[in-house]
Amino acid sequence: MPVARPVFIKHILASGMASLMICSLADTARSQTAEPTPAPSPTENAPPSPTTNAPATVLPQTNVQAPKQAAKPARQKPRAVAREAAPTAPAQAPLSPEAQAAAQLAAKNAVFDQARGNIYTTAGTTSATISHDTIQDLPGGTNQSVEQVLQQLPGVSQDSAASGLLHVRNDHANVQFRINGVLLPDGVTGFGSIFDTSFIGSMSLVTGALPAEYGLRTTGLVDITTRTDLFNNSGSVGVYGGSHGTITPSMEYGGTFGSTCPTTTTTSSLTYKAPAAASNCFAGVQYYFTGRYTQNTVGIENPTSSYNAIHDFSQQDRGFAYMSAFVDPTTRVSLIAGTSYNNYQIPNNPGQPVGTAGSPPVTNVNGVTNFNSAALNENQVEKTEFSVLSVQKSVDGFDGQLSYFTRYNELRFTPDPTGDLLLNGIASDIGRISYTNGIAGDGSYQINGSHTLRAGFSISAEQATVENTSLVERCTICDGTDNNPNPVGITDNVSQLGWLAGVYVQDEWKVTDKFTINAGLRFDQMEEFVSANQLSPRLSFTYKPFENTTFHAGYARYFTPPTLVEAAPTNINLFNNTTGAVPTNQGNDPVLPERSHYFDAGVDQKFKFGCGSDGKNCSNLELGVDAYYKIATDLLDNGLFGQALVLSAFNYANGYNEGIEFKGKYTSGNLQVYGNVAVAQQRASDPVSNQFLFGNTPLADLGGMTEFQYLQTHFIYTDHNQFVTASAGAVYSFCGGRPATAAEAFGDDGLSWCGVKLSADMIYGSGLRDGDANIGTVPSYTQVNIGIKREFLLPNDPKPMTIRFDVVNLFDTIYEIRDGSGIGVFAPQFGPRRGFFLGISKKI
Repeated sequence: MPVARPVFIKHILASGMASLMICSLADTARSQTAEPTPAPSPTENAPPSPTTNAPATVLPQTNVQAPKQAAKPARQKPRAVAREAAPTAPAQAPLSPEAQAAAQLAAKNAVFDQARGNIYTTAGTTSATISHDTIQDLPGGTNQSVEQVLQQLPGVSQDSAASGLLHVRNDHANVQFRINGVLLPDGVTGFGSIFDTSFIGSMSLVTGALPAEYGLRTTGLVDITTRTDLFNNSGSVGVYGGSHGTITPSMEYGGTFGSTCPTTTTTSSLTYKAPAAASNCFAGVQYYFTGRYTQNTVGIENPTSSYNAIHDFSQQDRGFAYMSAFVDPTTRVSLIAGTSYNNYQIPNNPGQPVGTAGSPPVTNVNGVTNFNSAALNENQVEKTEFSVLSVQKSVDGFDGQLSYFTRYNELRFTPDPTGDLLLNGIASDIGRISYTNGIAGDGSYQINGSHTLRAGFSISAEQATVENTSLVERCTICDGTDNNPNPVGITDNVSQLGWLAGVYVQDEWKVTDKFTINAGLRFDQMEEFVSANQLSPRLSFTYKPFENTTFHAGYARYFTPPTLVEAAPTNINLFNNTTGAVPTNQGNDPVLPERSHYFDAGVDQKFKFGCGSDGKNCSNLELGVDAYYKIATDLLDNGLFGQALVLSAFNYANGYNEGIEFKGKYTSGNLQVYGNVAVAQQRASDPVSNQFLFGNTPLADLGGMTEFQYLQTHFIYTDHNQFVTASAGAVYSFCGGRPATAAEAFGDDGLSWCGVKLSADMIYGSGLRDGDANIGTVPSYTQVNIGIKREFLLPNDPKPMTIRFDVVNLFDTIYEIRDGSGIGVFAPQFGPRRGFFLGISKKI
């Protein structure tokens, strides 16, 4: 068994080099001298109102004054389960100077986080948000990938790892990820997730008619905000594992260092204050990092229904780091960096026929005429590194952020030369490398109480390299009788420097306190394998007739370039007169950007009931419905067209996408329940790029036409189309979710459920498309997962421990995500079989 290699540690330490920039800024700040400024008035220190017509953001000075306990709180209505009430908390110990400095810096960062929210708006869209606490409480917790968590949000359907893991609103890919407002550039599509959910503070999926500030990837915006609760010199370590040889050790730690601000200590932890003369001191640096290693024997979905996959061992390393500091009272610098290094064995499907693939079929390779497909040895390695350095400025009604970003991706697929030739007619050794650098700037200025102007730009350069060396057999007549059994290699390498640039301006106009218009204009230019541009208007309306009722509607013109490495051209003539030959009479036109018109409308309604006499402790019900319609020209799609599990892009001349989504969420005391249902379809016709990818053999179920001829004359469902998608989940917490005391955990006070959380979630799919030209559907499925965890204190230890137990696919439902047929589908993939997993973690 391969030995685990914690590569992420090396990359995280390397990314820490960038922190020297922040530290040098800290030295600069320490060396600055300034006259003491008078202490600000309480009005100046007050945070800005969250309403649209709020005054400009006012940043706090270093001085932070927490509210004092001036009055005894009002008596609350007694709970039904009085015996589970938390024991009286011990008296708070005085805060240390280090803790006071961390608290001061946290308060200052909180205001800057709110100011960053002024820069990026989602007015006129629909969104669903999941918090770090909810992610932790659901089955699997933070051991899940980001893609698995996203499947619990409206309109997100499951797919195989080889096809991108998920789809939003039935589109293929076209989802953008942002961390703290900064867009991460495209990379190489692979099996593994590059993100670890441990660092996520909250994650929102924003869909609909996006404002002009969001371009390029527009099917959905995954807006990730990093955690803010790890800056108190604490963290956690844990291990999680179980079925299929799964083992996942992880760790996280965060803190604050470098403060030069004096502090005063009081007898109450609720009061801490720095002298007014310290307003120009250096507040310190916040930091945290996470690391995770995973190995299992189902790195990629099993191509068979058996419980154990063949040749499917995987090792995955992921790491993430964050740092931020203030260089002056109105400027914050932050750095985020991440890395992942993943090794996969490609799982085997036994019993596959030999000598049936290739043009003509390969029946003899260096004298070998038979091969057991269960012994195939294909492997894939994926590397990703990314970082973002941002400077945020907030002063005099202006909020802005300037960011530099970089991302490196490398994917290597290694074939089994003899086995792939006999089974597939070709054995391709493929490498894909992408290296992107860019800058982005965004800003907002509140002109008055009615108008907020936003503008920004982005520009990036990507060096993409596609390396493809394929083993084939040559023939003279290619009639299947005269193949040369000695393989030859054909090399088809492509390298391209591509540029993307965009600029936008938009105005959020609050016509009344209930009606808002957000109008914008965006221009995008691409210089890649093709050159193209588009001017895109955006317009949305938000109407809030009542406090808990919100209507929205919008229109957006979208421009979506293809992923550069997936759009690389292929010199198909190199394969003429070989077993790797493809149709040369159908076309090999370059991949084009997609252009579309997008319409969206919906309503969200909140209900509060069961409130106490003080109007608090209410039960909340949130309901929403959203409908959309998209008309596309040169609709982008991609798929697997060969044994190498890498995607190739192409365009349909015409396409449309329509659907409706329903969502609901209920919270009451210790209970949280949610559910989502989406009904949608995407159809397209007439391939207009990379036409050679489509079959040219007449098929009876297509009326004697070839697949390519059928697509030219018929609208077909795209392979990732799913009519009905649903998800649901629930979490119940005992004793308000607090940890159990040592006495409660170890039985001194009798049986107690305190610290226990029960959870369940599920996903449902009516089935993706299959068959020639996607005329069929894979059977529907439902997967249910459950979990239980307990958080408790050990004797004489104020930091809790957590033990969890999860069951994935509780009913061991055997279902296919893909059955190996359909456009761009090469092999079957089954959903996970039932698995049992145990985890333990400890805060430090």
